[in-house]
Amino acid sequence: MEENMINTHVKLPGLDLKNPVMPASGTFGFGDVPAAKKFDLNDLGAMVIKTTTPHATTGNPQPQIAVLETGVLNSVGLTNPGVDAVIEDKLKPLRQSYPDLPIMASVGGEDEAGYVEVAKKLSDSGLVNALEINVSCPNVNQGGMSFGVHPDVVESLTKKIKAVTNVPIYVKLTPNVTDITQISKAAEKGGADGLSLINTLLGMDIDIKTRKPVLGHNIGGLSGEAVKPVALRMVHQVRQSTSLPIIGMGGISSAQDVIKFMLAGANAVAVGTAHFKDSIASKHIADELPNELEKLGIEDINDLVNQVEFN
Repeated sequence: MEENMINTHVKLPGLDLKNPVMPASGTFGFGDVPAAKKFDLNDLGAMVIKTTTPHATTGNPQPQIAVLETGVLNSVGLTNPGVDAVIEDKLKPLRQSYPDLPIMASVGGEDEAGYVEVAKKLSDSGLVNALEINVSCPNVNQGGMSFGVHPDVVESLTKKIKAVTNVPIYVKLTPNVTDITQISKAAEKGGADGLSLINTLLGMDIDIKTRKPVLGHNIGGLSGEAVKPVALRMVHQVRQSTSLPIIGMGGISSAQDVIKFMLAGANAVAVGTAHFKDSIASKHIADELPNELEKLGIEDINDLVNQVEFN
């Protein structure tokens, strides 16, 4: 099977992907981090930018990142210059450099009105192909709990965002719930065009000398190799509960991992923590895919979706 005979093209709402690989939100900044300058971003399926909020935020106390043996704990918070500056100073130059690259913006906020404002402005800018709704932000009206743990809040928020946007929206699901399928069904009921999962798992590590947590914010989100089995299980569960497209993520560091996520039910993937070890991991994984597919005798990557065979 010749490499050029293998189809890695994936078509999702708003996103025409030459391959199913994109960097996870936050890992490539706004396409302006040093790693993003090392290669042509058109080699990726899409570019996902850092979460944007209504106004500039500085994030959580330092230290914000702790690299562990099997993953990374982070409590960066949603550091960004605010939606107006993101459109003007980040998205415009990115789109100018990459007129054909699918760009997905990530939407955050402290309350429903904040999310709606950011989503509308990003949609109206004409610079993005789709929105990812980061429902793991703390909800100030729900005692600081993440929006994403309340099915009714997710449904309501999704509906309100759909009403003011004209690009497809993907709701990013938090794993910090008892039943993730309840949240996926709520997003679908609200009109989501797709789902992203999983966001980070809440975790903590402790320095035994100081007896203090290693993060300035005490707890943070765990990502990387350690969460992969949880992510695969959740992608599979959500695939059984919905027909919406799924962008899977959680510990992906190789083309083989991409194939695992697609077998579990994902249609495309996002790569995050792997960039700590290899700053252009997403490109290397995308480049590696045709060879892995050839080894397995797969001519069309889309044929893998939800094909896991249970014992």
